[in-house]
Amino acid sequence: MSAHLLLIDALNLIRRVYAVQERPFMQIKRQDNDELSASTQAQVLFNTQNNCVNALIKILGQHKPTHALAVFDSQQPCWRYQLFEGYKQGRKKMPEHLADKLVDIQDAFMEQGVDSLTSDEDEADDLIATLAVKMALHGQKVTIISTDKGFLSLLRPNIHIYDYFSRRYLDEAYVQNKFNVKSAQLIDFWTLTGDNTNKIEGVSGIGQVNAAKLLNQYGSLKAILSATDLKTSIKNKLHESLTQMNLATTLLTLKQDIPLGFNLKDIRFTATAQNHDNIIAINTQRR
Repeated sequence: MSAHLLLIDALNLIRRVYAVQERPFMQIKRQDNDELSASTQAQVLFNTQNNCVNALIKILGQHKPTHALAVFDSQQPCWRYQLFEGYKQGRKKMPEHLADKLVDIQDAFMEQGVDSLTSDEDEADDLIATLAVKMALHGQKVTIISTDKGFLSLLRPNIHIYDYFSRRYLDEAYVQNKFNVKSAQLIDFWTLTGDNTNKIEGVSGIGQVNAAKLLNQYGSLKAILSATDLKTSIKNKLHESLTQMNLATTLLTLKQDIPLGFNLKDIRFTATAQNHDNIIAINTQRR
């Protein structure tokens, strides 16, 4: 029997829902006070949880998965911060009161039959990539619910990405229209251009237009570096950035080999309420 695994990028969903619920209160708050009152925070959190559950119900109804997981980031810095101190530097941190609410939201997801997955040191993106690729290699269907462009490099016939907020699939046509390259070329593309969202530097002087042009002409970053007919200015820029490019590629590439301490049958989707004690927490430290 074929399976359909639904993987929800949980914090991507929750933080976007939270921002929508918080925005009206932030617009009317006193200008000299950046903090919402305790009662307002409680209202925003209540609304966030309810809207997240409603979103989950709609997602389940639309995609009709046989298996489902909500995947959460660890609260500890992931391995990428150890490689690059500036990773995601300047990104707004999750409000503490929202972080404290995550367990309640996980409980609410569990009541809808969707388990939660967290890791000690890997990002949700790595866990999702590992699960998606493992399923796809066995010929099973995977749908990732996220607006994170980093998942686009995983696109293939059995791996689909759905933007719940825009109500659309982010497919090969979307990638081609937005970046003018194929999904399989995106890691090389971002290695050249950099990824401002995560504060990863690219090659100085090479923007999206030139990066796409080079990849469409040569096919891959490896082929570009081996080319003998590059303009001298481009060749110099690339060779001056070899160390940075190696780092960028490592940071941008999602892990696909994280050891998972559970079987597919453990995450079969059922609409019946389950106990929160069954939430999966895995230790991904390498042996």
